[in-house]
Amino acid sequence: MSTLRCSIRRAKLRTQAPIMLKFLLWLILLAISWPLALLALIAYPFVWLLLLPFRLIGVVVGGALESLYAIITLPARVFTSRPSGTVK
Repeated sequence: MSTLRCSIRRAKLRTQAPIMLKFLLWLILLAISWPLALLALIAYPFVWLLLLPFRLIGVVVGGALESLYAIITLPARVFTSRPSGTVK
C-alpha cells in the first residue's frame, strides 16, 4: 500500500511542477512588465481555445495511427510462438 501512495505522490508532483513553473515565470513577467503580464493573463484562455481544435485533431490522428499499427501487426502477434508455461 505504501508503494501505491508513493507513486500517487510522485504523479502529483509531476503534474504540479509545470503549473508552479508557469506561475513563477508569470510572477517574473509581472515584476518586469505588469501590463504585459496582465495581457498574457487575459489572452491565455483565448489562445487555449484557438489551439483546442489542433489538440483534438492530434488525438484523433494518433488514435487512428495506433489502430492501423495494431491491425497491421496483429498477424505477427497472433502467430509468434511463446514458450509454454510463461504468462505475460
